[in-house]
Amino acid sequence: MLKRKTDYLPFGGHHPEDDRHIAVFAPADAAHSHLWGEARLLLRDILFAVLFAVLLMVFIVQPVKVEGSSMLPQLHDGERIFVNKLIYYGVPKLERGDIVVFWFPDKPSDSYIKRIIGLPGETIEVRLGRIYVNGAELVEPYLAPENNRQRDRNEPPTLVKPHYYFVMGDNRDRSSDSRQWGLVPEKYIYGKALFRFLPLSEAGTLAHAEGEPHLVQPGIMPSPRDAREADEEAGFDETQ
Repeated sequence: MLKRKTDYLPFGGHHPEDDRHIAVFAPADAAHSHLWGEARLLLRDILFAVLFAVLLMVFIVQPVKVEGSSMLPQLHDGERIFVNKLIYYGVPKLERGDIVVFWFPDKPSDSYIKRIIGLPGETIEVRLGRIYVNGAELVEPYLAPENNRQRDRNEPPTLVKPHYYFVMGDNRDRSSDSRQWGLVPEKYIYGKALFRFLPLSEAGTLAHAEGEPHLVQPGIMPSPRDAREADEEAGFDETQ
């Protein structure tokens, strides 16, 4: 008498239920379980990456679009950069030469991007287009002569109050900055420029490619003639 297919015992007359220690391998079930396990791991990784990106954008970095030409030649209109938002919490400490984004003091709904020139407690003065900090001249290698031809300008001394900063654009001839509307409160600064990501051809860190700003020892205020000669040696040509 032939046994029905359902009565077939695959283990030589023993059924798996006769011995609980017998391992039964079902390839189809194993494949399905493995696929579902991989899918769950992939979904977990995606959710973790999204959560990390959100936290990164909220608390650490933020993309910013540059508008205008006040930061030429370092930054151009339409470029995209990342800024460090931890600066809002004092990490790291703001320094002279840092490019920062902040809410415009006269209209906090607008954002500006400028470079820090004067720190709290310092006195900033413009003489013949040059910047003086506590009487010492500020040398700024990142400036372009073609964007700074108004060398006859003079501004009265400005004392930078505690928790405030004196900021200026690198394109001094076309920049609206602390020379016109005053100091920037520390609490209004919400980011420090870190990295340019667009256009891709210009992608890279926003370090001071031509060197850090530094002060020279105080000396005698230069005469207009001496200033012109120094400008010519540095590449500034007021006749162009």
